[in-house]
Amino acid sequence: MVDESKNIELTEDDLENKSKGELIKMAGQLRDRRNELNQMASERASKRDDLNAKTREKVDEAQEHREQRDELNEQVQEHKEKRNELNAEANELFDRVEELKSDMELDEGKDLEELEEEIEQLEFKQQTEVLSSEEEQELIEKIESKREEYEERKQKLDQNEDLEELVEEAEEVRSEASKHHQKVTELADKAQEHHNQMIEAYREADEIRDEADEMHEKFVEAQEAADQHHEDFVRVQKRLRELDKKEEEERKSERDKKQEAAKEEAEEIYQKFKEGETLDTEDLMKLQKTGLL
Repeated sequence: MVDESKNIELTEDDLENKSKGELIKMAGQLRDRRNELNQMASERASKRDDLNAKTREKVDEAQEHREQRDELNEQVQEHKEKRNELNAEANELFDRVEELKSDMELDEGKDLEELEEEIEQLEFKQQTEVLSSEEEQELIEKIESKREEYEERKQKLDQNEDLEELVEEAEEVRSEASKHHQKVTELADKAQEHHNQMIEAYREADEIRDEADEMHEKFVEAQEAADQHHEDFVRVQKRLRELDKKEEEERKSERDKKQEAAKEEAEEIYQKFKEGETLDTEDLMKLQKTGLL
């Protein structure tokens, strides 16, 4: 803020009633305070301009983050679309796998791993438990039945190469879709980082802009005070010129009066000279000065 206690106030009464010496002193004070305030305004304008430049830098930085975020979001959208297309394709392939299994009746009953585990459990029971002949025979028949079921299902699977190829293709497509999904996640995280950085840059820009606005207000305050002091300085200078002119007019009037008085005196002396009176040296010099001799 401007220290108003250092400002120089000029009133109409000052202009009208202060002496020339007092006005000259006041003019110097106004000039010095004006220069001081102009320097202050210049420094504040420089600080304001620096802050405005930093604001523009932050806005540019925010804009760069915005552009990078938008570019990444476009890539996210592209990978999403590709992922969805591949997932749809994989779903169709897996549906065809299920249809083939259904046609082969592979979707009914237990799969090979379950059958193999059951056979191992039955064989372990045969080897470790004490069974009657009837129980053992029953267990053997059960094991054989499971083995036949296992072989039958295994042969069906082995004989159908199309199913294996279809499963492999479906899994490859699903794997490719997963890669695009991973890319979506990575790019979305990066886009969010740039979004956060953009928000932070805009926040900093707003803070610096507020500082710049505050500094501009201080600049205006100092400049207006400087302008007022300059205006008052000019008013004092004008008044001093008026006083100088007045003094010059007074001096001229005084000179004119003296010249008129000297002329009248010379004319009286000249009249005496014409009348035959003797003139002294001083009288002769007065006549010479007025051009009468």
